This record gives sequence, structure tokens and C-alpha cells, in this order.
Amino acid sequence: MFDQTLQGSLFEEDYLLRELGQVAHAPQVALTELVANSWDAGATKVELIIPDSVGNTMTITDNGHGMTSTQFKKRWMTLRYNRLKHQGDQVEFPDDSKAKPRIAFGRNGVGRHGLLCFADQYEVQTWRDGSQTTFIVGTESGPSPFVLKSENQYDRPGHGTRLSVQILRKLPDPEEILTVLSTRFLHDPEFEIFVNGVRRPFAQIQGRVSTETIEFGEGRTATVIVIDSTRQNQSSVHQGIAFWVQRRLVGAPSWAVGQVANFDGRTRFAKRYKVIVDTNGFESEVEQDWTAFKSSPAVKELFEATAKHVEKIAKQLANEVADSSSEDALTRNRVELATLGQGARLEVAEFTKIVAQQHPTVSPDFLATAVQAVIHLEKTKSGAALLQKLSSLSNDDVEGLDRLLNEWDVKDALRVLDEIDSRLSVIETIRRLADDPSTDELHTLHPLILRSRWLFGPEFESQEFCSNATLKTITKELFKKSEAQFINERNRPDIVVLPEKTTLQMTGIESFDPTEPTLTHLQHVLLIELKKGGFQLTRLEVNQADGYVQDIANSGSITGAPFISAWVVGQKIAAGVARDKEVGDGTRKYGRIRATTFTTLVDTANARLLKLRNVLSTRYEETTTDKLLQRVFSTPSQQVIEL
Repeated sequence: MFDQTLQGSLFEEDYLLRELGQVAHAPQVALTELVANSWDAGATKVELIIPDSVGNTMTITDNGHGMTSTQFKKRWMTLRYNRLKHQGDQVEFPDDSKAKPRIAFGRNGVGRHGLLCFADQYEVQTWRDGSQTTFIVGTESGPSPFVLKSENQYDRPGHGTRLSVQILRKLPDPEEILTVLSTRFLHDPEFEIFVNGVRRPFAQIQGRVSTETIEFGEGRTATVIVIDSTRQNQSSVHQGIAFWVQRRLVGAPSWAVGQVANFDGRTRFAKRYKVIVDTNGFESEVEQDWTAFKSSPAVKELFEATAKHVEKIAKQLANEVADSSSEDALTRNRVELATLGQGARLEVAEFTKIVAQQHPTVSPDFLATAVQAVIHLEKTKSGAALLQKLSSLSNDDVEGLDRLLNEWDVKDALRVLDEIDSRLSVIETIRRLADDPSTDELHTLHPLILRSRWLFGPEFESQEFCSNATLKTITKELFKKSEAQFINERNRPDIVVLPEKTTLQMTGIESFDPTEPTLTHLQHVLLIELKKGGFQLTRLEVNQADGYVQDIANSGSITGAPFISAWVVGQKIAAGVARDKEVGDGTRKYGRIRATTFTTLVDTANARLLKLRNVLSTRYEETTTDKLLQRVFSTPSQQVIEL
């Protein structure tokens, strides 16, 4: 039925430029990637000719293995070509090359299009097996983002590739490019790069931050050179530790030092610095194909000394990368970090920077996880202990706040003030929304109250109140015959929306029963029922809550005998309605129902906070309801889904 394709994809003319990112926009990155392609082609020499003005031609020529017409069309013209899949990670060398084995750096086929940084089309001349093929490649709109515009073949001996482009934009600076490329590819002295006929010797490479020679005895030495390569370029190609023997690279640059150490290449330190270990006296310790060192006590000693030295240098340079590493870790946790007050945020940031400074080579994932753990710890230190002390003071004894704060340092004070400010914001928001007839209670007022259990008294502040499978089962059974809806049932099975704009929440505390220490029982159940704005509570609503309490207690689904606290909140309470009643069965009291209004809820909470809202009334009167909501609702609103 669907065998026929009606239309394929179409591409804008600049699609490839947008897809390539920095390769198509930064000359240093583009040329670094193109020279890396020469490395992957088994070249030992690359020559760049950069013109002095726009409109002239730039060329990049190497002595690599070259390509046949068929190979070019497959490898070059396949978007996001997977080199590992089709060619493997070993570099192919020309037949007459004496270069030692290499590991290719190319992976996704992006770098080859670097010439698009300078114009919308370019020329490729590539030759091998006695034949040269010349291609013109360009971008266009339509079914393909880039196309072959022409192809011509000639006889030519040897092997190699020559790229050329008429520069129409982003003219590179030859001196800058020479510095960049010399620094980027200095790990292999046998790989020569010339820019406008000039090659920069290793001794003239800029960016050295440390040079130290380690003596091993018996004529063996290792000079460890640390180079800050990111001062030259944004690309991080060829970073790592490179070991030289007789100025030849052994193996491939890597942050793994044998079996001794493995530095994480994703750290800011690893991305910024590269290390050259220039050895003497280790000639007999190299494998015949130069792909690795032999396993020997001398090599182990070399690796251990190198790892120790790199760790030492990393700590010395920690301040250079600590801010960046800290920023990365904090950014990865920015959503949770935003839920903390200013004082707690400062404490988390300080912790992160200390860890980054003391352990500059620590894994980014580990640092981000550590930050997440500290944020969670900060959340548990939300100032509850101090607030409990504050609530025991007289309502008009605000001066006691100053005396109390003398017992705490600035960070503790900030944390408490953040919590107080958050609670005052909740009180003020409820006061305004409850009196506003246009308020959407289900999506503003009700969720705000349900996430602020402290409004109902200090005994309900515990973080242990939560929903569980038992309460969810009971809740569904209670309202199975009604038109109830759970709010985000997977994440919040404790909140139910009933008809007539009524919201109900049921949570509880589980703990171990002293008589049966191997089992957890529900010890306390909290039921909160919120009525729509303007609703007057009558005996019917209180009796309905009474019924809920009895149904929960006698449901047969609860292990243990929890005490059930029920609250019913409306705009007004009718005359003669009991505002506080207990529920029992003659042998024990197992529940309590209290009816209250939104206004009483606010006034009582304000009193518990030392009437600070009245003292700071100007602060909150000048704050709009929208801003208060923004401060309080820092997380996305819950969505209603049907049972």
C-alpha cells in the first residue's frame, strides 16, 4: 500500500553550511580538519598555499594514498560517511611509504567539507594507481545538499590529493594558521606541515606552559612538555599524551598512560592541554611496528613518572580550568540548582570550584553527579530546624530574629531567609488568588497549597509525607464511581480532581512498627480537600470528609492503624458547622477533621512566621501576583489525565 514514494527530501542551498557547524565558519577549524584528513590518508607531508587577498586560490596538497574515482564517490560524497564502518580505524599508507602504523582520527566525514568555509564550491584532484581524477564539488538546493558538478580523468603517476578553492569569504591569516597547525600536529615529528613554504620547528612552538626532564638512571630520561593548545584554536583534535622515542611517535596520542593511569579526555584540562614526552634511552623498549611500548619494568617506571608529573602540572594549572569545569557541572544541573535559594546556590558553587581545583582531571560526569548530590543535600537543609525555633517565639517578638541569627553564620542565615521569603511569597500569593473570582483554582491555587503542607501546621512539614501504592489503591477505590481524575498519575498519584472544582490530596508517613521491626506500616495519613473559590463549607462537606476518614480506616488495605488527619478548605464556613471533630470507633480515636478557610489558613501561617508578612508588607505589596507566581512555580504545572 505504501510501496510508492511520492516525494523525497529537499534541502536548502545553505543546509550543509548549517550542518557543518564550526567547520564551515571558522578557518582555523576548517583547515585543521582538512589537514587531519591528510593524516588519515597516510600522508607525511602537507603543503598549504594561502593567498594574500580574497578572490585568489588556496590549495592544500598532500602525499597520501589518494583515491580512485569509485572511492571518491563513495567516501567523499556520502553525507556523514562512517569511516570506522567502511575502512576501520587503521590508516592506509601508500605502497612506497615507510611510515609506522597510525590510528585514524576521522569518524563522521564532516571535516572533508572544510573548504565550504571559503566558497560554495571547490576542486579536488586525487591520484593513485597511475590515474588522476579531478572533481568539482558544490552546494545547491533540491534533493541533494551537495553535488558533483564535473569529473575528468588523466594519466598521472604517484599518489596524493590536492584541494583548491577560490576564496570568496573568511580569508585565513597564514601566520595564524601555521601556528595553529604546528601546535595541533606536533605530536608526530614525522608529519610535516608547510604554510606558504614555511615549516615551524618544534623548538619554536608557542604555548608551552611547562618543561621538565625526569631522570631514570642508566642513561634514560624523559622530557615532559605541556602545551596550551587551545590558545591557538577551538578544535581539540589530537589532544593527549604523546610519547616520542628518537623524535618518532610511539603509538597514538592518548590520555591513557598504559595500565598506570587513564585521564578523562573530556575534562577541561584534557581539552586545553597536550603533553609531549620526549624520551632518551628507551629505543629497545618499543615494539617493532612502533604501535606501542613493550611491557617492561623500565616502561612501567616511565608511565608512572609521567602520570605523576601530569597530575602535578594539572593541579598547578587548576585555576586556569576550574571556573570552566565548575561552570560545565553547574550548567548540567541548572534546573535543580534554580530551586535553591541564593545562599544555598553560593554554597554549591563554592563546593564545585573547590573540587575542580583540587581534582582538575576528575571526570565531568563525576563532577556533575557530585554537584547533583550536594544540591539534594542542600534541599534537605531547607532551614526547617531554624524555622521550628522561630515558630516558638512570640508573634510580636521580631527582634528575637536578630538575636537568633547571631548563632548562625551568613550562609545559614541566607538559607533561612530564602525559606522564609519563599513561605511569605506563598502566603501572599494565596491571599490574592483566593480573593480573585477569576482565579483558575485547579491550576494555580490548589497545587500551590498542596505543595505547601506547612500551612496546616509544623507537624505536617515532614519530608516523609509521600504517596505510595497503598494510598493510591485506596484513593482509586474511594472515587471509582465519581468523575475523578488523577493529576499526572505516574508522578503524582496522590492528587485527585473531583467534580465541582474540588481537589483532594492524600499522603502518608511510613515507618517501622516497634512490635514488628521488619515491616513498615503507615503511621499517619494526611488528607487535604480544597474547594473551589467562593465555596461555602456546610455540614455536608465536613460529613463527607468524615466519611473519607472512616472509609480509609476501614478499607482493609492499610497495614497498621494510622492516625488520619483530614482538612477541608473553602472560601467560607456556614454557621453552626463544626470546625474540629474527632473520629473513632469507641476503642480509639483514629482520625480528626478540621474545616477552615483560605483566609484563616493564611492568617495562621502568617502568625507562625512571626507576622513577618505584615512587617515586610511593602516588599510584597510592590510585587505583582504574576511575579510571585513565577517565584513560587519554578517547576512546570501538572497536567490532568483521565483514569
